[in-house]
Order: sequence, then structure tokens, then C-alpha cells
Amino acid sequence: MAEKSIIVIGAGLAGLATGVYAQMNGYQSHIFEHDSKPGGVAAAWRRGDYLIDGGIHFLMGHKPGQPLYDLYRELGTAPAGSLVDMTTYGRFLDEVSRRDIVVTQDLERLASELKAISPADARLIDELIAGARAMQSSGALYEIGMGSPPELAGPLDQFKMMWGLRKVFTYFSGKYAQPMSDYVQAVHDPWLRQFLVNLFLPEVPVWFVFMVLALMADGQMGLLAEGCPGFVRPIEQRYKALGGQVTYNATVEEILMEDSNLTPQPPSLAGKGESPLPVSGRGRGGVAVGVRLADGHEQRADVVVSAADGYSTIFKLLGGRYVDEKTKERYRTWKLIRPTVMVSFGVARTFPDESHLIAIMLQNPFVVGNQKIEGPVIRIFNYSPRFAPPGKTVVQVTFETEWDYWNDLQKDRPRYEAEKERVAAEVLARLERHFPGIKAQVEVTDVATPYTTWRYTLNYKGAYMGWLPTPQTLMTSIPRTLPGLANFYLAGQWVLPGGGVPPCLYSGRHVVQVLCRRDGKPFTTTMP
Repeated sequence: MAEKSIIVIGAGLAGLATGVYAQMNGYQSHIFEHDSKPGGVAAAWRRGDYLIDGGIHFLMGHKPGQPLYDLYRELGTAPAGSLVDMTTYGRFLDEVSRRDIVVTQDLERLASELKAISPADARLIDELIAGARAMQSSGALYEIGMGSPPELAGPLDQFKMMWGLRKVFTYFSGKYAQPMSDYVQAVHDPWLRQFLVNLFLPEVPVWFVFMVLALMADGQMGLLAEGCPGFVRPIEQRYKALGGQVTYNATVEEILMEDSNLTPQPPSLAGKGESPLPVSGRGRGGVAVGVRLADGHEQRADVVVSAADGYSTIFKLLGGRYVDEKTKERYRTWKLIRPTVMVSFGVARTFPDESHLIAIMLQNPFVVGNQKIEGPVIRIFNYSPRFAPPGKTVVQVTFETEWDYWNDLQKDRPRYEAEKERVAAEVLARLERHFPGIKAQVEVTDVATPYTTWRYTLNYKGAYMGWLPTPQTLMTSIPRTLPGLANFYLAGQWVLPGGGVPPCLYSGRHVVQVLCRRDGKPFTTTMP
């Protein structure tokens, strides 16, 4: 029997993972990528002698004994020596109050320092540390909703997941399920409130912050010594070694479809104790048969998988023809991750004793568009020599911004470039306060805006991680299929809300698991 062919749209992490697992399981896949290189939003680029990394901030679950470690091994990435253990999460500094705290793996130290700042909040601080302690060493915690695709999860799978979470289940309801921004309203000290709400994102549920602190305490956070290329390229290499094809600079403009009378899939496809796979449509429907590229070239396949931007896929490549009310409502009302401006400097200077991440509350905010920038984040790439020549360092400052402002501005290129220069100067002036002399040491300046993110990845409104990870989105299961369309599947952060590395990789794995079940063959994770 001839191998079934699969077209994958997008060579980001989800697309590459889809391709690797497809090849492992006897499918012949071909990835088409809009950009000139793999990775998607897991991106890095050269500016002279400096490597500007704009993607993965850290990798979690990178050590043996964790399910995520096994996932990385299957994909051929995160080899020994490619990661630097994070012993410090970051430094939090307030220029106004001059309070300064460093979050390390030592949770007891963190509790002690926070109580010294605000004794009145001792009870809530103890609660924070207790939540983190409870979640330590809970491998099942880090793959909630990711272990098996919901299309295949039966009662036994649900039981296994619940059993793995039995010690921390209480933290997924009540006050711990509310957004961190709501939870901290009970905090007496204003600075402590600001610190807690910015440990990750204000909208994430409290249990998510517990999980981040637990990961730190467990030593399960790592920094990529070679940046994003050191993580992405090995997956691409494994994919090619398995016989997969990838074409770069190939923008998909349309998903080709043919009409078909769709019939329900037979119940025999569902394993014992598991629910049948969802049927894409009944009666008159469509079948995905390939793609048309921007250059007019058409490529046909038995299956099409979009690991590209969700909005573009559903409403542009498919013309909005296969959308139910839930999907429409999701794209109409769910909030997106806020886009960012990323200002990077290559400086002739080292920072051997500085934290790799510093979150600052500015005494003198600056304005970009209609937004006051009060709390930028500084990344200092001082943990590996791969980012800059000896004696030099990449210093990167990011802050949230407005999509519409930059998208409108880029239509007038001189104004757009002038605004990027102004913003870089504003950022550098703030850095000078903490690192005197840095202005004169800058050799390279690079500014990436939300429009830059869209131009290279086509991510909707520059939303680099898709949906904002709120309590609602993190606990919502999104189908990998669309109603009425057969032989088509979705992968990526738009179907596994929360974004980041593990969801994207797992989503590609899930698609191939579903395909294997549909085609009546066992799913494997070993090299053929």
C-alpha cells in the first residue's frame, strides 16, 4: 500500500513536530513555510557579530524523568550541553521604591524576603509557597491536556490524568483558579501586589504561577545555550533524516477543497472504552486535497494539516467556509496575547554578575502610541558565549504594545523607521541609569515590532503565543478538526491555548495520533 501523503502548512515547532511524527508513522509529508528558515516565532537572527534571539525564553521539563524530556528526545532536540540550568528566575526592581528582589530556586528564601517587605501579607505569602511546594515533582502537572489528544481520550485516560494530579487537584478550583490579578487584590503592600502580578502574566490563573515557581524549585527550567536555532535545527534535521521534505519561502494562499458526500466514521475506529472520533460533517461537505502557493503552484495530498496562524487558516485560506458558532465566538471574544516591541543592543561590555532577566518598574515611563510604558523586561544574554563575541553581550528590552499603532504606522515607512529609532533611544536612556556608560558601548541596534512578527510569521495581530492564557482558555479543549471538512487538521498554539514550546510540539504529535487511529494502525515514537 502506498504511503499516504500529508501537506503541513508552517515549519514552526508545531509543523516540524507534525512532520517528524508523520514520518515515524509511515506517512510521507511535505512542509511549506512562509519564511526562509524554520522555527516560526521561535526565531533568531544575525546582526553583524551578534545573534538576536527573539523566541524561546526558557525550556521547561528538560531533565530526565519528566514527560517533556521524553518528548524532546523523540524529536531529536535539547541534547545534553545545549541548555544552561536556570538557578535564577529573574530580578524584580522598582525604581521608585528602590525595592529589589531576586527570585531563585530557594522558595524559603523567597518567602523570607517577601515577609520582610510586607509582614502583613505573611499568610498569603505562605499560601503562595505552599502551592508551589505541592506542585513540585508532579510530572503529570506539566502536560495537563497534552498527554493525549481529546479526540482519543477515553475514561481510562481521564482517570490516569486525575490520579496523577490527585495531590494538587484542589488548586484547580476556587480562588486558585481565578486570575492572578484578582487574587492579589487581597495583598496589603502595593509593591508586593505588583511583584506577584508580574511573576508571569496578570491574567494567568493562580495555579499557573504555583507551577512556574515549582518548576524553578525542581530545577526544571533551562536556558538555550545556542538560542532558538539550537533547539529548532535538530528537529528539522531529524525530520529530513526521516525522509520529510520542506520548502521555504513558500507562502500558502489557499487550501484546496473538493465537494464530497461525507459519512460518519465507523465506531470501530474508537478503541475499547473510548469515544468515537468526531465526524467533520454529515451530508454535503468538503474534503481538503492540497494547497495553492502564492506563486500559483498547486500541491496535492491525502491530508492537509495547518500548523500556521489559526485566524489566517480558518478565515482566509479556507475562506471562512467551515466555521461553527463556537469557533466564531472564540475569535470574536477571546483575548490575544499582547504583542511586544523588542529592542536589542549588541554592546561592548559584559555583565557577569547580573541576572539574565530583570523586570523594572520605571520612575520615568515613556509613551509609545497611546500606551505608557511603565514595566519593560530586560534580557541579558550573559549565560552563553554563542550570542556575542568575547567581551560583548546582547541586551534586549521588551514591552507590550498596541498592534493597531504599529500596523498603521508601517504604511508610512519613513515615520515607522523614525519611531523605531525614537523608541530605541528612549529604551537606551533607561538602561543608562542602571548600566552607566552603556550608550557609548552600543555597536548594534535592532528593533522588532508587532508588524515584524506578523511579516515573518503571519501570526494574527502579532500575537506570538496566540490566545492570552486565562483561566478560561487554559481549561478549554479545542478540536483539531473543522465541521464539514474532511482530511484536514489543525496544530499549534491556536488549538492548545497557553502557547509556548510543549503545547506546540504536543499538538503536532496529537494530529498524527488521530491520523493513526483513523487509519487503523498503531502510533509509534521510534525511528523506522
